[in-house]
Amino acid sequence: MDRFRIDLIAATPNPQQCIYAAMHQDYSEGYVAADRAEWPDETRAGEVCVKRLLAGERGHYGPLEHAQIVLNVGWFPHSVMQQARTHRVGVSFDVQSMRYTGERICRAATGAIDLEEVFYLRPVGTYSDRQGKKYDYSATERAKDLEHCRLSAVRYAQMLQAGFAEEHARGILPFDYRQHFVVSFTLRAFLHFMDLRAKLDAQEEIRMMCDLMWPHMVAWAPEIAAWYEKTRLHKARLAP
Repeated sequence: MDRFRIDLIAATPNPQQCIYAAMHQDYSEGYVAADRAEWPDETRAGEVCVKRLLAGERGHYGPLEHAQIVLNVGWFPHSVMQQARTHRVGVSFDVQSMRYTGERICRAATGAIDLEEVFYLRPVGTYSDRQGKKYDYSATERAKDLEHCRLSAVRYAQMLQAGFAEEHARGILPFDYRQHFVVSFTLRAFLHFMDLRAKLDAQEEIRMMCDLMWPHMVAWAPEIAAWYEKTRLHKARLAP
């Protein structure tokens, strides 16, 4: 949707072998790194981890915490950041500040960049509230909201020019200004986040975040991703 984007920054190499080694050390007499040549390859390690840790909902999620992935998330509205950080997700965030990064708002105020580069509005369309009541968001209503964004950006720029602190001026901005952030997950936390936020009745924008995150998971830990997609994705079955 829109400008939303997620890119991989870094990830544990061979995450499924990493999880396998942690699991294997739990019940091995020896020092598992000394037997590395005998470990299964990445694909087989993933299959073994699914069978011994995850299949049958055994709930042995601890070894999954040794593999980590770091993503750059861009152009999502502030409401998504608030949701992403709600609940105990065990995730680390570094978020674009509206204390040090307001120059983009000033540029939008002058027309130097598109208003929708810095503010998010939902597309025109039919939506429903939490109770299932449907309503239309028309082009006319959206145009009114975009003008509200423009006026707030102009006022924000005026306040900075008058000497107001950025943290003071940002208070007049619409709630859903866009923010970029870097987020790191253990593999366990990644799956728990998907349990929480990829469910079908979650807010549309954070479901889009999950949709953009998921291909990174599939490429990174394919056997574990395949198990999760088959057994838990979109089902809101919260991880322990």
